[in-house]
Amino acid sequence: MTVARSVLLFVLAAILEIGGAWLVWQGTRESRGWAWIGAGVVALGAYGFVATLQQDAHFGRILAAYGGVFVAGSLIWGMVMDGYRPDRFDVIGALICLAGVAVIMYAPRGH
Repeated sequence: MTVARSVLLFVLAAILEIGGAWLVWQGTRESRGWAWIGAGVVALGAYGFVATLQQDAHFGRILAAYGGVFVAGSLIWGMVMDGYRPDRFDVIGALICLAGVAVIMYAPRGH
């Protein structure tokens, strides 16, 4: 259950961070206003909190692994919210990043 909880936290963190950045983008670049920007700032703050809920105690490991989730999640967000269509190199790169997440977070360690 530990891996499932960790994956769920990574997904939640990605939704908050990517969604927060998207809201700021929409508020600023698409002129949707301060309410969108404010909601984005709140979501980004919540992302920072969710990242602390991972069981592993090493900040560097958590954030390094989360980087791979962010890459894949950003492509998915772009597809769903903006109609972006990744090419095969985007997909390959995202899969490589997710493989890195698995190695960093879930490889058996002897301690």
